[in-house]
Amino acid sequence: MWKFPGGLSEPGEDIGDTAVREVFEETGIKSEFRSLLSIRQQHTHPGAFGKSDMYIICRLKPYSFTINFCQRECLRCEWMDLSDLVKTENTTPITSRVARLLLYGYREGFDKIDLTMEELPAVYTGLFYKVYHKELPDSYKSMTGMD
Repeated sequence: MWKFPGGLSEPGEDIGDTAVREVFEETGIKSEFRSLLSIRQQHTHPGAFGKSDMYIICRLKPYSFTINFCQRECLRCEWMDLSDLVKTENTTPITSRVARLLLYGYREGFDKIDLTMEELPAVYTGLFYKVYHKELPDSYKSMTGMD
């Protein structure tokens, strides 16, 4: 079955950093986090150590294109055209759905599908958190009150 690279986050590791690391470990491709695309929530997942599982799919921008995949984790690894991936039956349901989502974003604009990340100050002095959401129009980014 075709699927996207992925794996578990390390303690304290941000979502985007996990995606970049896992893609590199499994494929040898260097990349940069661009957005969050989807979240799958599943309970009683057999590989989730008795916890509920959140599978987060990110959109990355590749900086290298030569595949040097990890043979311990992958049987095959290759670049695929999204149109071909959408048509294949030899994939997981979530891979098929995300391939369609990416094809839509590629054709119509990623602003229609991306959840961007913004770092904001936490209520605890000197700490920050990351919030993921659809991009706000500029007129709403600095809005202080309602007219």
